[in-house]
Amino acid sequence: MELRDWSQPDVVIFSADAYVDHPSFGAAVIGRLIEAEGFRVCIVPQPDWHGDYRDFKRFGRPRLCFMVAPGGMDSMVNKYTAARRLRSEDAFSPDGRHDMRPEMPTIVYTKILKELFPDCPVILGGIEASLRRVTHYDYWKDQLRPCILAESGADLITYGMGELPTSALLHLLEDKLGHHREECQVNVKDFHQIIKKYPIRQTVSLVAKEDIPGGITDNDIVLASHEECLRNRKAHAANFRHIEEESNKMEPLRILQPIACEYTTDNESRCVEKGKYMEPHYIVCNPMFAPMTQEQIDRSFDFPYTRLPHPKYKGKTIPAYEMIKFSVNIHRGCFGGCAFCTISAHQGKFIMSRSKESIIREVKKIIEMPDFKGYLSDLGGPSANMYGMHGKNLAICQKCKKPSCIHPSVCPNLNADHQPIIEIYKAIDSLKGIKKSFIGSGVRYDLLLHPYKDEHLRKAAEAYTKELILHHVSGRLKVAPEHTSDPVLNLMRKPSFNLFYEFKQIFDRINQQAHLKQQIIPYFISSHPGCHPEDMADLAVKTKGLDFQLEQVQDFTPTPMTVATTCWATGYHPYTLEPTFTAIRPSDKEKQRMFFFWYKPEERQRIVNELRRLNREDLIDKLYPKNERGAKIHRDNTSYDARQHGSTASGPRNGKSRSDRSEKSKSYNPNFNKFTNKKKR
Repeated sequence: MELRDWSQPDVVIFSADAYVDHPSFGAAVIGRLIEAEGFRVCIVPQPDWHGDYRDFKRFGRPRLCFMVAPGGMDSMVNKYTAARRLRSEDAFSPDGRHDMRPEMPTIVYTKILKELFPDCPVILGGIEASLRRVTHYDYWKDQLRPCILAESGADLITYGMGELPTSALLHLLEDKLGHHREECQVNVKDFHQIIKKYPIRQTVSLVAKEDIPGGITDNDIVLASHEECLRNRKAHAANFRHIEEESNKMEPLRILQPIACEYTTDNESRCVEKGKYMEPHYIVCNPMFAPMTQEQIDRSFDFPYTRLPHPKYKGKTIPAYEMIKFSVNIHRGCFGGCAFCTISAHQGKFIMSRSKESIIREVKKIIEMPDFKGYLSDLGGPSANMYGMHGKNLAICQKCKKPSCIHPSVCPNLNADHQPIIEIYKAIDSLKGIKKSFIGSGVRYDLLLHPYKDEHLRKAAEAYTKELILHHVSGRLKVAPEHTSDPVLNLMRKPSFNLFYEFKQIFDRINQQAHLKQQIIPYFISSHPGCHPEDMADLAVKTKGLDFQLEQVQDFTPTPMTVATTCWATGYHPYTLEPTFTAIRPSDKEKQRMFFFWYKPEERQRIVNELRRLNREDLIDKLYPKNERGAKIHRDNTSYDARQHGSTASGPRNGKSRSDRSEKSKSYNPNFNKFTNKKKR
């Protein structure tokens, strides 16, 4: 501030991640955006939340507001495994330190700021708040919790990708309350009044019924109240369908949820325990902005990032940065609609693609980096091969509320043209300084193998498949069939496993013709809702038949705001409200997970016993033929990944860290009582 001759910042951002000035790190993107919009912004990465709170006082009170950015990954997924054990490494902290952020930094940081600066508005953003904007299930505490505004005491949430709502909010505050004068500071009372008068899209507020902008209208969706969800889990399941559908519409409606809150004279609200006097309030979720245009998303990626960690980390390694240091994100959004993925709730299904020129500009910046050796680790996005895809007739898309454009089959209105992305690959590979560009993001092979009626789409998909396998695989191509059982895959919103067989045959044929020795590495999930032990036994048999000893496996981790988590938390599917089986007890989850490791001698007897219990001795002979039962089985470097897919929608893409290569852990989550780990319906 002294170097810039600032007396006071307009905005102060508190981030739970180490600061990296890179477009894959949310705090950097929002900070650069605020700067580009003409405001003075300061960023405090990983403040110390103990002691005298000196980090929170560092820049004093801002003119407009505080902002809390909890990190590129949900803090609970970041800190704990699917078994609720503490991870030994935090990929977003210097040298992987695991003690640099609290659980739920959104709540912890906000309460500290409200204690120190009670009259200054606090705005929440990032994936943690975005996925907790209404009643949600907390796997780590095994309970339904209210909107995070009620628990934190913050004043507003900007959900989803934050550029558009953040810009709109700051200009509203400046124009109506700040008046472009140094002496004008926004206070909480004026903040709420102006938000009521000029509601901003893609924001969430907690207000009394009489303060709902425009009142409750026929065009609003009113969810079952938080209290009703606590009494009736089926009501929570029914709520989720509305939330997901509105997250994936071009013209979404406003969502309201009643919540009983204590009303205080300082116009603040918070959720209270049963028995206290409660005044009815409402969570008001304003509709999302329209998907970002190419110009808007180009602008976000073209900010003058240094692409480097802050100099304060000299000599230290930030694992998440190392994962994406030489990668380029070419689009946002995903229309896969996978039941276990949070992208739908955070980014939505509409693809927002960068221009070729913007992508090339970023690649050229990477080429100039002194330690770049000519290899791009990834040219991708939430799904690698959705770049530039959209509806042929947008009038049809405007009426559509389906969460997936490719399940149960590829929508006939989808323009799934792979030619634009092929052209981008070739343009990048032709640049001086590029030796090879790899695709590290997941590839949707159902898009590649669909029998398109349009000959151009079919030929482009075939050309992409060949281009990918011949020129963009770093020895091993990772794909995500997720399971082998069609009923489980249908609940996951994934294609039949038969399609994986077909893709593997193509992969093997192209490699053989080109004299390449590349491998295909599949991802699989155990204990997903709808999955029974028999399904995992089937998975073991089928993957053995393909000569796989699985390397990329994980136990399902319920994270807020997904279909699968709703099934897990309630026992009902949100679209049918029919009971859905889920392996919930740790012992049941372990029985499913052990089938991944059928080839390990120490697991053999347990698997045999379980198959006998299931009366499936026919599978015993398939897994352990009599002529092999005395043979020594090869053991490989299998890794167990406890993270759930899609939990890093707005940050760097998943990669293996030291904590994910071992099942050993340092401690249990103190919020979880391992002696009473039984789910209550």
